[in-house]
Amino acid sequence: MVKTDRRILKTQLAIKNALVTLMTEKDFEKITVKDICRVANVGNRTFYLHYFDKYDLQDKLIADHMQALRSLCQPQNTISFKAAHLIWFKYLKDHQQFFSTMLKGPGALTFRKYFLALIIEQLKHDKNIFKGQNTEIDEGLILTFFGSAIIGVAEDYLLHDAAVSIDVIASQLSQLLERNI
Repeated sequence: MVKTDRRILKTQLAIKNALVTLMTEKDFEKITVKDICRVANVGNRTFYLHYFDKYDLQDKLIADHMQALRSLCQPQNTISFKAAHLIWFKYLKDHQQFFSTMLKGPGALTFRKYFLALIIEQLKHDKNIFKGQNTEIDEGLILTFFGSAIIGVAEDYLLHDAAVSIDVIASQLSQLLERNI
């Protein structure tokens, strides 16, 4: 496995953070590569060494977060809903600026699709979701229902600065899901 130079990682992180910062200030379509470079304190040439354009940067930023969430779940196949939700909500809280920005901007619908696909992918691993009172219900409908519920709770938490702790949210969301499985 090839290790990436730390300077490259620092530069990429600065560029990604600059994009998120700018997205909190103005619409993504109005952000230019020049703006990103100014905030990240890098030259245009440096930007283009790493990304094709601002859309490529945004796609990679989304992919990075989705992969991070996916990897948080991989070793945890046998943990409870509550523990899994606690892990996810901690990650969402730690990256609240990114997630809240993505969920309220013009590209929110597209981002929700990526996010829902990831949640559904993770829910498929829980075979209990298709047992009990759900045996007669279409699997796709079950996954979409629970996935949409999780996104709704996450979105409410991120966009409205919920006063409830992530421990309480994880516990209550888990109770709701387990009651309906």
